[in-house]
Amino acid sequence: MNTDDVLALVGRLFLAIIFLASAFGKITNFDATLRYMEAHGMPAATFFCAAAVAVEAMGAISLILGYKTRWGAGGLAVFLVAATWVFHTAPDQRVHLLKNLAILGGLLNVISFGPGPISLEEGGRG
Repeated sequence: MNTDDVLALVGRLFLAIIFLASAFGKITNFDATLRYMEAHGMPAATFFCAAAVAVEAMGAISLILGYKTRWGAGGLAVFLVAATWVFHTAPDQRVHLLKNLAILGGLLNVISFGPGPISLEEGGRG
């Protein structure tokens, strides 16, 4: 185990935190989240809110465990692009837009390079 191996693990964990927190926030404030989504013109808000919770939670767990990591990061990346497009393209959302682009960059690195050796995937590169 070397420094790069540890940094890959810590990077995955840091990426996962925001998605776990977001999923938890949606679960614990489901009605408020639905109102927010509906205010932004989101059709079928209940379905999409539940789907967002599932994608965020499963993707974060994938990153934490380093299992099916590229799939988890890919799912989170697709979700992030969609959520950013719907909720964070207005001029007053610039910081959220840039934050999401930075997170997307981290996810793309995980997709490209895999989880690293400290993971449940065989060889850490899958």
